[in-house]
Amino acid sequence: MSFFPGTDPQAGDRFACDAIENLIIPRSSDIGGFAVRRALPSRQRRLVGPFIFFDRMGPALLRAGEALDVKPHPHIGLSTVTYLFDGEIKHRDSLGTELVIRPGDINLMTAGRGIVHSERTPENLRGRPLSVSGLQTWLALPDDREEIDPAFSHTGFEAMPAIDSDGASGRVVIGNFAGLSSPVPVFTDTLYVDLRLAPARRFPFPAAHEERAVYILSGELNVAGDGFAADQLLVFRPGDEITLEAGPQGCHLMLVGGAALNSKRYIWWNFVSSSRDRIEKAKEEWRTGRFDIVPGDEEEFVPLPNM
Repeated sequence: MSFFPGTDPQAGDRFACDAIENLIIPRSSDIGGFAVRRALPSRQRRLVGPFIFFDRMGPALLRAGEALDVKPHPHIGLSTVTYLFDGEIKHRDSLGTELVIRPGDINLMTAGRGIVHSERTPENLRGRPLSVSGLQTWLALPDDREEIDPAFSHTGFEAMPAIDSDGASGRVVIGNFAGLSSPVPVFTDTLYVDLRLAPARRFPFPAAHEERAVYILSGELNVAGDGFAADQLLVFRPGDEITLEAGPQGCHLMLVGGAALNSKRYIWWNFVSSSRDRIEKAKEEWRTGRFDIVPGDEEEFVPLPNM
């Protein structure tokens, strides 16, 4: 989830494929009864394009009586992106937004100078088993947008352009790919594509974006003769033309990338900034209650961690 007190991933094994700059094997942590795997940031790689945080949630089954309850917590300097494959999550934020995200939809919440939000199992689904599977990512904002006013954008599944090409299917979730453009608003070149390949299907991943990676959600992916299993992040060298080839069972992938940022980013807890001083200011603002509250979810909050 967007609040995740886990540790960084471990570095992967060495590999033969020269086209791959980094191989990252996420480290798994338990959040409320289901596994979350973090691929970014890692010891090897802090960002891919604007993506500074990449978490794989589940797949998992919450038993009857269990629920997802991420209490109100703050963000600065980033946009959170929530994308589900299964389950539902109710989002509330300090702008007054209250909305349930469902599989295939995108919630993009831009923190800018500061926002607070919570993520919980909807009331109508509590008390019965609930499957949860999806991705939570953060996009670091460009230098000139770090302190913009907070905003929220929801885009439904049906609005995202579909990929349908002889054994390749999916959606362009954010950005431009294969001649298709997503309507999701972002502030810099960003690529986020949900792609499924049939067994042995080959598909090009052009070098149109400055930085690119693939997260393998299921199945096996072959790149230049090397095979890679699920729950690995492959970061490709800039400029190389890549061909993605599915293994004998097919594969499900997320294509990730975009333009590199112009300056270094610091990340502490839920705060991202090009300035250490700005993060210290945000810590003090949360500690002293100067962030806005979340209407309808005012009774609880996540305290500032001691780390």
